[in-house]
Amino acid sequence: MIETIGSNAGLVWNALDAENGQTLKSLKKATKLKDKEIYAALGWLAREGKINLEAGEEDVVVTLL
Repeated sequence: MIETIGSNAGLVWNALDAENGQTLKSLKKATKLKDKEIYAALGWLAREGKINLEAGEEDVVVTLL
């Protein structure tokens, strides 16, 4: 399970590296991850201090630090 979350975190990081400042909706589309998978990956990246999460008007915006 930990390896899968780490791999998914890599997918999210790569998507953000290609286009920084994405919404959760666009990250889901770019990575093809399910809700629980993307949330676990974002938690992983947030715990490592690699991303910033910011509430937008309609969705959360995720950026690399």
